[in-house]
Amino acid sequence: MGTLMTTAPIRKTSLYDNHIRAGARMVHFAGFEMPVQYTSVVDEHHAVRRACGLFDVSHMGELELCGEHAAEVVDYVITNNASSLVDGQALYTCACNEQGTILDDLIVYRSWFDHWLIVCNASNRNKMAAVFEQAAKGRCTFEDRSDEVSLVAVQGPKAFEVLALAGSDAGTLADLKAFHFRDAVVANVKCTVARTGYTGEDGVEIFCAWDDAPALWDQLLLLGTPLGMKPAGLGARDTLRLEARLSLYGNDIDETTNPFEAGLGWVVKMNKPRFVGKAALAQVANQVRGAPQARKLVGFEVTGRGIARHGYVLRDLDGHEVGVCTSGSPGPTVGKNIGLGYLPSGMTAIGTKFFVDCRGKNVEAEVVKTPFYVRKKLV
Repeated sequence: MGTLMTTAPIRKTSLYDNHIRAGARMVHFAGFEMPVQYTSVVDEHHAVRRACGLFDVSHMGELELCGEHAAEVVDYVITNNASSLVDGQALYTCACNEQGTILDDLIVYRSWFDHWLIVCNASNRNKMAAVFEQAAKGRCTFEDRSDEVSLVAVQGPKAFEVLALAGSDAGTLADLKAFHFRDAVVANVKCTVARTGYTGEDGVEIFCAWDDAPALWDQLLLLGTPLGMKPAGLGARDTLRLEARLSLYGNDIDETTNPFEAGLGWVVKMNKPRFVGKAALAQVANQVRGAPQARKLVGFEVTGRGIARHGYVLRDLDGHEVGVCTSGSPGPTVGKNIGLGYLPSGMTAIGTKFFVDCRGKNVEAEVVKTPFYVRKKLV
């Protein structure tokens, strides 16, 4: 008798009906039905760069650890230094396996010394929940709160203007420092607001109860639309993060890549006493100090006529296969076709020319400085 194959049902965030009313084109992503665009990717991308965008990121995972030893458990799982955080502060990090390759990239939030929240990628929720739950056994409590929490992002130069309209409490959120967070009431909804994001713009990510998100979303759009706010989908989220050279798990990083070759060595704190993967990463770090990495994730511009896409082969000028494109698209703000990809160490210098195999055609490309886009900061 054959094995019965079952497929997990596609889930919906609590904002599904809001997306449908807004005319979103929905796609299956990481087990959820998510909006890829409402008007067009380019239109939404420009709205975020010039004014403000509103994103549903409720598909992300939220993992909570509490107890006297919670900080030690978190610090053991991640590569960055959780012990450097104070209450109300967050950091970006990787979590690696014992081989030193990346299980996921995360944002870690310290509410207070014995209360921690981990936000993981939707596609890695079950994997990371298992990792943290195992590490927490006998040390602290663990709870996967992903099904209780909604997460929306308000991103763009007018993000705090919109928030200021959402209540007197929300009006003080502009005082938050980058990678800090606090509780607030936004549009009459109790939330936790973090000055974080994935677009290269200023803004916040707002945690609230799952059932409160629809009202929060509608009110933010009502207040923000006169200022140029638009709902933005996964398509714009991808082009925005690529211009800012922010890695996407499953494309630019995964369990075949280590943080050093991915340009994330800065989140690996080798002076920590112990963490998962430290021994393997110590060997890699020694190689980085001695001989160069075998390969490195670089940013590039397609100078010929073509668009690089995930999985396209990269070739040297003699036509030999030397690497792979991990992310690629037109960059609406920079006005160029851009990409990220792994190339051998001898080909990673800025100005190095190579080919992208675009469906059988070798198209000229060149390694360039990243990020491709850097927002102008107010003085």
